Amino acid sequence: MSDYLIAPDPAGAGLTRAVVGTDHHGQPVTLNVVEERPLTIFLNGQEIVTAMTIGDYPAYLALGFLRNQRMLLADEVIKGVDYDAELETVVVRTTGTTSYEDKLKKKTRTSGCAVGTVFGDMMDGLDDVVLPDMQVRTTDLYALAARINRTPSLYLEAGAIHGTVLCQGSRPLVYMEDVGRHNAVDKIAGWMLSEDVSAADKVLYTTGRLTSEMVIKTALMGIPVLASRSGFTAWGVEIAQQVGLTLIGRMKGQRFVCLSGENRLIRDADPAQVADEPRKSGRKGAA
Repeated sequence: MSDYLIAPDPAGAGLTRAVVGTDHHGQPVTLNVVEERPLTIFLNGQEIVTAMTIGDYPAYLALGFLRNQRMLLADEVIKGVDYDAELETVVVRTTGTTSYEDKLKKKTRTSGCAVGTVFGDMMDGLDDVVLPDMQVRTTDLYALAARINRTPSLYLEAGAIHGTVLCQGSRPLVYMEDVGRHNAVDKIAGWMLSEDVSAADKVLYTTGRLTSEMVIKTALMGIPVLASRSGFTAWGVEIAQQVGLTLIGRMKGQRFVCLSGENRLIRDADPAQVADEPRKSGRKGAA
């Protein structure tokens, strides 16, 4: 996918493993399944967390996790990021002295798959968030959804994984995947930090649910628009409305629902001209 800056690599070494089993007829079948391995993140000399991850982009994951946990501040000078594949560790080194003993004592298990962890008060820092007054065209949203859904990915190869994509206009820029959507977002945050990329004109697209954790991470990254194929949680919507984040979910074919930040939308697309997806059978409104 040449126009992506970073795209999924379904054939990447070590990301999947072939496992032999039997199908519903009792016949032998070989299935590629996603690998899952621990990665321990250190900040200077302090062990912070061990995350379960697919193992790609460990430096971006560590940087993004620490930034989204407010353990790397905006004025922090990073002097090195050292990854040891054998020990499965990443050490982020800064020029200053850091200590988060008190913050590490309070942790929240989030609703994300491959259970995520947030240290300290989940809402810490949200009161200071002022998101850019960017406008987003529905033609761009439809184009992004169509392009991302057709992009070769680990999800299409093996399933059991979430994807998150940093986008600008109608172009998807960086597509990260992981067993937990929080990890995928953190990888994007780490890439943005490493490359000094502005969040002001970006959209974040995710394949997972729009939970409180996803909304908080997006807002703290300074990204004004968050979109997903999936549905919402009430607290996620409440926080999005509080910080003025544009929150778009259930985006499938020509359909979507905006529950926060409608003022940013420029409805320049005729939904009738967009290829739709068949509705799933079941109760009305199911995501």
